[in-house]
Amino acid sequence: MRVRFDQETDALYIRLDEAAIRDSAEVSPGIVLDFDAKNRVVGIEVLDVRKRLPDAELKRMNFEVA
Repeated sequence: MRVRFDQETDALYIRLDEAAIRDSAEVSPGIVLDFDAKNRVVGIEVLDVRKRLPDAELKRMNFEVA
């Protein structure tokens, strides 16, 4: 899994799998899901991150495995 925050476009992208993207759909305003050939979600894009999460520390991420 890869996570990328682009400060210039104010977009957060979470890549869950390296499969080729076959389709994308905006499931809610500013939330885009990328799908592979088997219709599995392989990527999640969140637009206008600073507006959605104004108090978030976007340069630091904690990752927990349970």
